[in-house]
Amino acid sequence: MQGQLPPEAREKVEELQELQSKAQQVAVSKQQAEAQLNDAKTAVEALEDVEADATMYREVGELLVETDRDSAEEDLEDRIDSLEIRVQTLEKQEGRFQEQFEELQSELEELLQGANLGGGLGGGGGPAPGGPGGPGAGG
Repeated sequence: MQGQLPPEAREKVEELQELQSKAQQVAVSKQQAEAQLNDAKTAVEALEDVEADATMYREVGELLVETDRDSAEEDLEDRIDSLEIRVQTLEKQEGRFQEQFEELQSELEELLQGANLGGGLGGGGGPAPGGPGGPGAGG
């Protein structure tokens, strides 16, 4: 069907597809950030049951390095803060993509309606099909 569309409509369809792809990437990133956030929160909860003087280790690359409970808790809290900001940022991006998608979809529908009602060829790009008045009517 896309071969039968006017060039402007084809551009809008391509923009919609590109926007949809970006939105899917953002959704995947948001899911990953939310999973990491849940893991960090679970780890902080688990630390509540650990004695203050217990020997602990944290993963640094391929190594396990000894650390104390307070440092581990502080690192986790910092990670939670940054992940919460990341999730909020991604949610805002999702919202913007949704708005852009709806706007593009509306523009595409207008283009297609204009093509169907006005013949679709040579279009002057007016906002809505006029009627039988012509350019000088109403003056």
